[in-house]
Amino acid sequence: MKKRIIPLVLASSYILTACNALDNSSSATTVAKEDAIAAVNGQYISKASFAQMEKEITQRSPNHTFPKEQLIEELIQRELLIQDAVNKKLDQDAEFTARLVTIKNSLLSQAAVQNYIKSNPVTDAEIEAEYNKNISEASTEYKARHILLKTEKEAKALIKELTAGADFIALAKAKSTGPSGAKGGDLGWFTANQMVGPFSEATIALEDGQFSSEPVQSQFGWHIILKEGSRELNPPSLESVKARIRPALQRQKTQDFMDNLRQQAKIEIFLPEAPEVLEPAPTPEKVEAAATTAESETASKAPETVTP
Repeated sequence: MKKRIIPLVLASSYILTACNALDNSSSATTVAKEDAIAAVNGQYISKASFAQMEKEITQRSPNHTFPKEQLIEELIQRELLIQDAVNKKLDQDAEFTARLVTIKNSLLSQAAVQNYIKSNPVTDAEIEAEYNKNISEASTEYKARHILLKTEKEAKALIKELTAGADFIALAKAKSTGPSGAKGGDLGWFTANQMVGPFSEATIALEDGQFSSEPVQSQFGWHIILKEGSRELNPPSLESVKARIRPALQRQKTQDFMDNLRQQAKIEIFLPEAPEVLEPAPTPEKVEAAATTAESETASKAPETVTP
């Protein structure tokens, strides 16, 4: 019966294949017979290669299993291809050599990061400090409405109307340029760190039921804010979010590691400078989207800043 190569294994083992080719062509690796699982033309295939293949398949296809005999056959067919390539001196081809250098550099960069992570693990004390920081910043929720306008002049004019007794909801529906205008400016419940800084600061400073006496400027325009209420959150326990805080801190540590390497290095870039591309101006919809997100997350009582 004809033996079939496992396409999944061939695809997932590209780097391993390239490295094996390098090893075989340079005689860098010698496998003893007692450490081999098979031999092709006197070239032993290590048990370690077999174990690595099993590991790759388990990681990529946890719901699929292959018979050991089929995996061994895959390794044999791979070795046959490697020997054929080496006999034809394909390992000396310039394109192959360049690709091998790329693979080696990729593995080295990954090894550097993994070594840093191993040497600088996130501690329980760091996790607790991050938890306490985020809890303190998101321990209170606020409910507010706003009227978003394009100019300060328009905002001040509406504040005069509100002071004279005009209905906030009616004005928001008639005048607000933001998407929440149709809902009377309702932003629902949100934590301070889920809104832009000036908006959050102004909301916190207001008493419940009070509207802002001066327009509040943000990158979205000019706001008149009505604070409708506030309430203390029941935050999640440290244990319940620890597993989500740890990878976020590890990513931050890794970024700090990269920043430090960059600061210590002499870097020269020889590409011509590209013309500056201006970022599009933020739209009022963003503040509404943040409020909607905050409102939908209220039920879970798990502030967004506590989890990465």
